[in-house]
Amino acid sequence: MATLKHIASKNSDYTAIEAYLVYQHDAFTGKQLLDEQGKPKLRDSYLLDTLECGDFSFATACLLANRKYGKNTQRDDIKSHQYIISFDPRDAADNGLTMEKAQALGLKFCEENFPGHPAIVCTHPDGHNHSGNIHVHIVIGSVRMREVERKPYMQKPRDWLEGMKHSSTAQTMRHLRVEIMELCESAGLYQIDLLNGSKERVSEAEYWARRRGQQKLDLANAALTAAGQPSQQKKFETAKETLRKQILDVLDNATSFEDFSDKLMQQYGIAVKESRGCLSYLPAGRTKFIRAKHLGDKFDKAAVLATLQANAERKPKAQFKQDTIGKLIDIQSRMTEGKGIGYKRWLTKHNLKVMAQTVKLLQEKGLTDEDALNQRITELETKYHDALAVVKDLEGRMKANNELRYRIAAYASTKGIVQQFNTAKRPAAFEEQHRAELTAYRTAAAYLKANNITKLASPKKLEAEYAQLASEKAKFYEQYKEAKEELFKLKTAKQNVASFFREEEQTQQER
Repeated sequence: MATLKHIASKNSDYTAIEAYLVYQHDAFTGKQLLDEQGKPKLRDSYLLDTLECGDFSFATACLLANRKYGKNTQRDDIKSHQYIISFDPRDAADNGLTMEKAQALGLKFCEENFPGHPAIVCTHPDGHNHSGNIHVHIVIGSVRMREVERKPYMQKPRDWLEGMKHSSTAQTMRHLRVEIMELCESAGLYQIDLLNGSKERVSEAEYWARRRGQQKLDLANAALTAAGQPSQQKKFETAKETLRKQILDVLDNATSFEDFSDKLMQQYGIAVKESRGCLSYLPAGRTKFIRAKHLGDKFDKAAVLATLQANAERKPKAQFKQDTIGKLIDIQSRMTEGKGIGYKRWLTKHNLKVMAQTVKLLQEKGLTDEDALNQRITELETKYHDALAVVKDLEGRMKANNELRYRIAAYASTKGIVQQFNTAKRPAAFEEQHRAELTAYRTAAAYLKANNITKLASPKKLEAEYAQLASEKAKFYEQYKEAKEELFKLKTAKQNVASFFREEEQTQQER
């Protein structure tokens, strides 16, 4: 699967480009590697050709073009463009791709797509990630040295006129990706759809941040291992990788966009917004939103809404009572924990919803007066504790009834064994043979004696008594449950009102 990457350079030292292609460099720092004599080390293998340079080197040809047309005189001018074609590592074994064949394909690609520009084409046998992928560097000077035939993909005169600078626009990149796909198809090489991109988009900066972070983590783990200490983390994660995992974790359980947004903020402090049909995410500690397209296809609006809809259809809808209320959250104390501005906006929205629920509940129950609210809370507390006491008492009586039935059943079922034991000729042997039954009888008899029970009650009567106790318990438990729920709601409402006015008072004092 050949891929295409573009790099624009503002470096006016054109010789540095050729040096990078010819000599070995450190993958992380970009510095040249030196041998024992302090001289730059050549790469083990490479192929290099130039185009449109005449009798001059690539660097000289670019400098002459700049001087002739008066271009690239400012520091921020783009001096050169580099396009890297990376072929699939499997192409070498499966499709017979060699460095010579890759170099020929690169030269053909350069001649057809960058005519008139001084260019250098160089092929390397492997990438810095050691995956075995043959890749071609195509570096062109930004100034075109001759007028070329206008092609269908060329939109503006700068795309074909002499003395104009190359511009890598979105349409240009789309055209080049199509050319790469057709090039690989005609050469019988592996290829993917470059127009739709990958599902998880990893930028150049994130790729190198991941590699540097992994290298640093490996060194730290090696030091821990040498010291005889265990390492807690093996794989390094970039900030974007962590963000992707957090979003997917919430997305798996959310059933609506509002639910998705609230859970992101509650669990991870991540704000999400929609602008012009696109989603953006703001992790805690950042000031700039990250667009979904920079994270991957799973995080854009269409994919998120589709997942939420699937979750809603799969999961049964929870039944919420209309008078259910939450608790106000102290915004000031939460902001001291280092939460971002997005979290503050969510808290403000949350508190407004909670206060609306609180006012609605108090109005429906006619408890907007503070004295009436306190009186109702007192009544509910009394009802709650009284019902709970009755429930506990009934549970104790049910437990005693259940144990009595068990002991009477054990006593009655083993009474015959005891009578046989009393008349046995060899009591020791009989007891050894019926130890379990005799133990159960003696335990039951001891229980009856301890509770002064001389007459055994009928099992049916005890069962009827147990059923009556269970019925009474269910009635009082319902009273206890109702009192507890209403008491909790009213206490929460009272706390919310107090917190609201306390916060208002603090705000006025600050003003």
